[in-house]
Amino acid sequence: QYGSLGKTSVKVDMVNPCGLMKLCHLVKPVSVTLVAGRNLSQLKTLPKPTVPPLKRTCELYLSSLETFLQPEELNHTKKLVEEFLIPGGVGETLQKGLERRACNTENWITDSLLKLECLKRKPLVVLLNFGILCTRKDIRDKQGQISDTLPVEYMKGKPLCMKQYEQVFSSCRIPGAKRDSLLFLAKSSNPPKHITVVHNGQFFLLDIYNSDGTLLTVDQLCVQLDRICNSSLQTSMDPVGILTTQRRDVWNKSYISLMQDETNKESLSAIESSILTLCLDGPMPPVSDERMHRKAAFFQMFHGGGSQWYSGNRWFDKGLQVIIGEDGHRGINCGHTVADGTVFLYHVFYFVYRNKETPHMIQTPSDPLPMPQKLHFNITPEIKQDIEEAKQHLDTVVQNVDVEITVFNHFGKNAIKARKMSPDAFVQMAIQLAYYRVYQQCCVTVEPASLRTFRLGRLALIHPTSNASVAFVKAFDDPNKQNLEKVDLLEKALKEHKKSTEMVMSGQAVAEHLMGLMCQASEENIPMPDVFTDTSFCKTLDFFHLSSNTGCLTCNTLDQPGTYDVGYSIMDSHIDCRVSSLEASNTCKEKDPARLSRALEDALLDMMTLLEETPRVDP
Repeated sequence: QYGSLGKTSVKVDMVNPCGLMKLCHLVKPVSVTLVAGRNLSQLKTLPKPTVPPLKRTCELYLSSLETFLQPEELNHTKKLVEEFLIPGGVGETLQKGLERRACNTENWITDSLLKLECLKRKPLVVLLNFGILCTRKDIRDKQGQISDTLPVEYMKGKPLCMKQYEQVFSSCRIPGAKRDSLLFLAKSSNPPKHITVVHNGQFFLLDIYNSDGTLLTVDQLCVQLDRICNSSLQTSMDPVGILTTQRRDVWNKSYISLMQDETNKESLSAIESSILTLCLDGPMPPVSDERMHRKAAFFQMFHGGGSQWYSGNRWFDKGLQVIIGEDGHRGINCGHTVADGTVFLYHVFYFVYRNKETPHMIQTPSDPLPMPQKLHFNITPEIKQDIEEAKQHLDTVVQNVDVEITVFNHFGKNAIKARKMSPDAFVQMAIQLAYYRVYQQCCVTVEPASLRTFRLGRLALIHPTSNASVAFVKAFDDPNKQNLEKVDLLEKALKEHKKSTEMVMSGQAVAEHLMGLMCQASEENIPMPDVFTDTSFCKTLDFFHLSSNTGCLTCNTLDQPGTYDVGYSIMDSHIDCRVSSLEASNTCKEKDPARLSRALEDALLDMMTLLEETPRVDP
């Protein structure tokens, strides 16, 4: 029922613009053709984003830098910005070029992202893909594992751009030597009618339609999945899927080698064109307590647990992987190249909450079901060596990922709303306070906001760290500050967060504007302005948050070693928190998710205590 991109195209995740800036000289104008689906009739009614005024963006950029730069660094950056803004200078030239592009494209922000994403050569696992862990289901046997169901989804409320939903299914990222490409087949002349199922590292093509064009029933799917499991009991097969965890240029070389064999080529085509990949995992390793068990399940969704567990039971290039373990844990692994996390979270919400009990469909028996087709790979000694190298590389990455998962049971959004405060902004301030207490310095924070109120909108970045939030966190533990003053500073910080959020969601995002100007410089073959090569520019995006309210735990991409990713799900009476970090190889562990997680819990409690002990003064 969904449309798709009509031709191969590219997009970008703007978490790490400095790394992308080094690649901008490779970017060439890309023709992106979008084929509108019949269900997207409202698309043209949505507005296109305009380009913000250049001077205002630069002023806001400098204001954000004031919160964490040293005076000498700030003065240096101010000079670069002044040079950039000289009348008739490079900034004005790029701004005019970007404004022209905005008139000629559906969405200049997304257009910039499309032209940069597939230049990333980092591995998808951990660094580019993200995982979502759903609530655990009581699965007692193999039959329980293979009879789970997928949701049907509907959007309600304010009209949003539905384009991303077309791209969730029948999508795949294809490795290239310098730039990857994206494959979307949902609206092709012959759309896929199969999924791929992987069990014990072995792939199967499973048609999900009967010969008369009707979908398989739940019972029929169970029969087919049971056949697959019984046909793949061997666990010593070469896990070809592990190759998708490598750096993109390395994977591209292996991919080319695989494609030289006709059997491999057919198998790769079946995987890439499938609607989705269903990963049937065994149980995770036994652990001593429920906390460690949940942590292991979280890693299962994020990276598969390593080469000794289920990382080879994946195909990370697929836009959507549904993962179900024998021990009841379930979730998905997805690529930012396909859609934003909020889109996938919407899918998961219905997967968990709207489809808990699905009655089996009653249907007159049709033709006997054909045996699912096992996909074969001819593994040469060279490919076998590539698989071993991929295992070693992946395990190094996995070992450097740390995560702390906690449930804050003291209060949730109801208590925060009772104080007439935004739950999301309240938690954001608590995160900043926790970081300040741990490191005695203010952190740089970014938070994603949806731009789907615009035509073809994706995500933009809010910068919750402001002069107001810095004043609040520095005053909170100051014994010379009165409680009324602290509450006043908190309320000012929350108002500033709301203001920033509204500005970004109106299409006036600072980071995206600057990135658009960078992309414009590349397209016009203009030397990259010093303001974008300045170290201060890199520091603006080295701390990432992701929030949700679905009851699921997310882990966003850990794109930058030495930074934190904080996820939280604010429920009525509790808050699920997840703090993760990625350390570079052979470096000391400077980040401690457990420590920051404890500090966050204390900050939440102390902030609520402050409000409870401070009587409100009516204006």
